[in-house]
Amino acid sequence: MPLREEFEEVGNWLFRWRSYLPLALALVLALGVRENRLQGFVPPLAWTLVAFAVSLVGLGVRAVTVGFTPRGTSGRNTVGQRADELNISGIYSTVRHPLYLGNFLMWLGVAMYCQLWWLVAIVALLFWLYYERIMFAEEEYLRRKFGDAYVTWASQTPAFWPNFRHYRPPSLPFSMRNVLKREYSGMLGVILVFVGLGVSEHIAVEGRLALDPAWQWIFVVGLALYLGLRTIKRRTSLLQVEGR
Repeated sequence: MPLREEFEEVGNWLFRWRSYLPLALALVLALGVRENRLQGFVPPLAWTLVAFAVSLVGLGVRAVTVGFTPRGTSGRNTVGQRADELNISGIYSTVRHPLYLGNFLMWLGVAMYCQLWWLVAIVALLFWLYYERIMFAEEEYLRRKFGDAYVTWASQTPAFWPNFRHYRPPSLPFSMRNVLKREYSGMLGVILVFVGLGVSEHIAVEGRLALDPAWQWIFVVGLALYLGLRTIKRRTSLLQVEGR
């Protein structure tokens, strides 16, 4: 099979199973916890909050992307590629894959938690190898569907790192309801990863079940928001936005 077709086939397979990538990254994080145990080191609270802030920036990038995009694009579908229209305004006029940029920053913050440079490097490398094929498959799909319009946009818009030279205002207004509807589970996921790392570090290094009070509050607030938004989404139409 020619490499172009092989890359697309592999990318589509990885796209379908991309929600399981955290399982592979969890194994790498376990190595970081083990290294800290051997050194008797628990990352200070201030550093863990800095790492958490980096992940929140990634969540913010996802929120900006989702808040301005219409229905049928920028989704969490796993069956196959989908794009009812070509997004070329707003954040998509600065970077072609803003959701994956957001994901990378979220995982970068998590990798920073243990204060191990090699852990950050491994997570970044795994992310790059995994998502490069997915991005290739998505772009092949968009090229076939939108033709010259896609080529023109892609020629002046970076794939991963934003460039604001050709910024165009978004074609739709920002919808916070759409963000809350689609990203509340990601918010809780980030919190649970940091809480899990905190508990694991204390168990591995100190041999006791513990969690800093700040993280206890973050967990309680995050869980309350998750349960509240999940209930609203399932039992009401408050988060429904026409065309989103």
